[in-house]
Amino acid sequence: MPTSAFLGVDIGTSSSKGVLTLADGTLVRSAVREHSVSRPAPGQVEMDGELWWDEFVEIAAELTGPGAVVVDAVGVSGMGPCVLLTDADDQPVRPAILYGVDTRATAQIAELEAELGREQVLEQSGSVLSSQAVGPKLRWVAQEEPEVWRRARRMFMPASWLAFRLTGAYALDQHSASQCTPMYDRHTQDWHEHWAGVVAEHLDLPTLAWSGDQAGRTSQEIGGIPAGTPVTVGTIDAWSEAVSVDAQNVCDLMLMYGTTMFLIATVPEPVTSEVMWGTTGVRSGTRNLAGGMASSGALTAWVRDLTGGCDYPTLLAEATESGPGAQGLLALPYFAGERTPVFDPQARGAILGLSLTHTRGDLYRAVLEATAYGVRHNVEAMREAGVQVERVVAVGGGTQGELWTQIVSDVTGLDQVVPTHTIGASYGAAYLAAGMVTDVDIAQWNPPSHTCSPDPDRAAHYARLYDLYLDLYPATKHLTHTLVDLSHPVDVSPQGES
Repeated sequence: MPTSAFLGVDIGTSSSKGVLTLADGTLVRSAVREHSVSRPAPGQVEMDGELWWDEFVEIAAELTGPGAVVVDAVGVSGMGPCVLLTDADDQPVRPAILYGVDTRATAQIAELEAELGREQVLEQSGSVLSSQAVGPKLRWVAQEEPEVWRRARRMFMPASWLAFRLTGAYALDQHSASQCTPMYDRHTQDWHEHWAGVVAEHLDLPTLAWSGDQAGRTSQEIGGIPAGTPVTVGTIDAWSEAVSVDAQNVCDLMLMYGTTMFLIATVPEPVTSEVMWGTTGVRSGTRNLAGGMASSGALTAWVRDLTGGCDYPTLLAEATESGPGAQGLLALPYFAGERTPVFDPQARGAILGLSLTHTRGDLYRAVLEATAYGVRHNVEAMREAGVQVERVVAVGGGTQGELWTQIVSDVTGLDQVVPTHTIGASYGAAYLAAGMVTDVDIAQWNPPSHTCSPDPDRAAHYARLYDLYLDLYPATKHLTHTLVDLSHPVDVSPQGES
């Protein structure tokens, strides 16, 4: 008899990942397809939506054969909130605009705030308008690409696009919808009819459901998945990752060490903050306050590539030798602008204190510490909003090697539970898939492995450096903004020359 298994696939910023698991969470096999974003202009970050589907099919085919397994259910997740617009024939009309790392809609944010009111949007939607919000991105397309906008009929994110291609169901999960500010009403947990009309106009909006609900069944055999297989509605990757490590309980905080750093706190009732994102959770009755840094793992890759492309174990060893404080270096991690709690798309990275004696290890240590300061800044903003943090769970590729998580614990003073499996969002997607057809318990799927605790001496040293970190951004903000403005292309051709 074939073994029952569950397929989970996640579409991320730098790769698509898939896992095949058994009903008890045992990992049968995994697959990865690396890809990259496109940056057609400063502040613009896009990806081909057809790539998401192509990589899903490749991953599914690799994971489902050969072997005596049958896929009982499929789970999907992906980066977000993204905007993939399709026409009346459900064909993409342009590349997908990605989440908060895409900062093109700055003017539209200001415009919509003036139209709708900043406080009104915060109260109704749970978040202020920012580069993370879907509404300004739609307004940007309408204003800057009117021909494309006229052809647009539907709006997808990676998870909903996969579910649609698999089943034909046009649905979006409640959590993803709650990041479509200002289109979502957090009180009714439905589309805000008037404000959706303001920014979405003629778009047919998807039906809303919960992340673990069944979107539909596969319409045909695809990549080794039998026809008639149930598929989840799915959700945004960070929330699927929180599910994968049992970090969606009240007073839990998940730290996701990925290309970007993400923080999700689960709260007993809706919480609002002007510098964080208030969202609906992945399960009925749950609410979150979340934050996200625009760069974290991307910084480690930058240092690696800049200094010759050596392996990460070598860099970690050199950073360990550098020691707390990185031999007098202090960095800002805003290399791609910053999301929470700064909300400044024109913010940029800085490395202060450089001398001719500094090494590659010092530089690598400095960016690890910079992300840790950013985590503390976000956690403090959450606490100021009334969030209580009792349990912190660390997940993602950055937990490997242990140095990064140790630095974050030392800087924040927080214990971090590291689960047995830090596979990521694809594992959470597989768990939600299993939950459609059988009783499953994520605590049994993925029990804790160990706890990373802060060192008191290092914590005291980092407390002094953190105060300097908080001073660095406001001290350099005006200079950075001027440099960003000066970096925009300028027409220097002689007058009259074309």
